[in-house]
Amino acid sequence: MRASIIQIGNSKGIRLPKSIIDQYNIQGEMEIILNEHDITLKPIKKAREGWEEAFKQMHANGDDRLLIDDVFEDEIFD
Repeated sequence: MRASIIQIGNSKGIRLPKSIIDQYNIQGEMEIILNEHDITLKPIKKAREGWEEAFKQMHANGDDRLLIDDVFEDEIFD
């Protein structure tokens, strides 16, 4: 795919087709990674995106139990 460089105010940019924006769920910002011979654009995901579904799956599999006790024998409570 080719894209033309366009003038945007004092800067220059490229336009991404709507189909690409929809396919990669691009919203708001993108990460720009400068490599030695190319540039990579990555959609920025929300922090903790997908965690809720992962936790539900863990619960369904019984993987959400504590690995160590949350209260130790030597702790003193007043």
